[in-house]
This record gives sequence, structure tokens and C-alpha cells, in this order.
Amino acid sequence: MTSTILNLRIQPYRLFTKVEAAAYCRRSTKKFEGQCPVAPIVMADGDKLWDVVDLDKWIDSLKAGHVFDSDDIISKLS
Repeated sequence: MTSTILNLRIQPYRLFTKVEAAAYCRRSTKKFEGQCPVAPIVMADGDKLWDVVDLDKWIDSLKAGHVFDSDDIISKLS
């Protein structure tokens, strides 16, 4: 009988704090702040949370060669 090792990565939340979002993107918090153009969702209590779907879209755009410029970042903040 053969054996197989299965590594699963379970995503427990859709919304991340900045530290969690940075870790998800494998960036330090400082690098994440400087590199990630994804705007957080501001909750009613003022908490800022990053949507994993938006982070995935950003990462996919990096793979496709799209580079966010200042206009892209400003449009996300508006």
C-alpha cells in the first residue's frame, strides 16, 4: 500500500486585517502597505479589512503583467 501526504491550506475568513492580508500575500506589513493597491473595506466601527477576492485579483494581475499606476490607485480610493 502506498501513502500520500496531502497539504491543505484552509482559508478561514474572507476579510483580513492588514497583518493577515500582508501574510496572505507573503509580504511584510511595510511592503504590503507600499505595494498593494487594494483599498480596504471600512467597517461601521472604523475597522479596515481587505477582501481576499480583491487581493486575489491583484495577484492575478501581477501574473498577467499589469502594473498598477497612480491613476489605478487613485480610482480605487475614490
